[in-house]
Amino acid sequence: MAPPFDRAVTGPLPQAEYEEIFGKVPRLTVEVVVCSEPGVLLARRTGGPCDGLWNLPGGTVRFAEMLTDAVHRVALDEIGVDVAIDDFLGYIEYPSHARQGIDWPVGLAFRTHLLLPGGDVLQTVADQLEWFTRLPDEMHDEQRTFLRLHGLVR
Repeated sequence: MAPPFDRAVTGPLPQAEYEEIFGKVPRLTVEVVVCSEPGVLLARRTGGPCDGLWNLPGGTVRFAEMLTDAVHRVALDEIGVDVAIDDFLGYIEYPSHARQGIDWPVGLAFRTHLLLPGGDVLQTVADQLEWFTRLPDEMHDEQRTFLRLHGLVR
């Protein structure tokens, strides 16, 4: 019997190494689709190539990180609250990133709900988080199409 796999998770890469590697290969990400009574939670990017766009909270899966662990880490990093995973919705590819010469992420989307005492009412922070039932124009077409395809928004 093989020894158990050691899942020691490494931290983020230095920026130069990140750009060298991820500019050449697909990058696996998780998309945290937070659903609640007020709609779907989106975050506004500040900085980087997607500056100003609304998007699903998401992030890169680290080496040796289990997908469900990545979902919890990304939720805490991006929205400051842990989530419960309800189900796996599917994947999102981002040809718009490749056309812009950014990278090639492939996002695995998980439907989740917030783990908050007293319900799923998150007090959003300024312009960085907002609930949507109708999607804003300023977001990735790929995410808009995905959310509509799954009947999560109009």
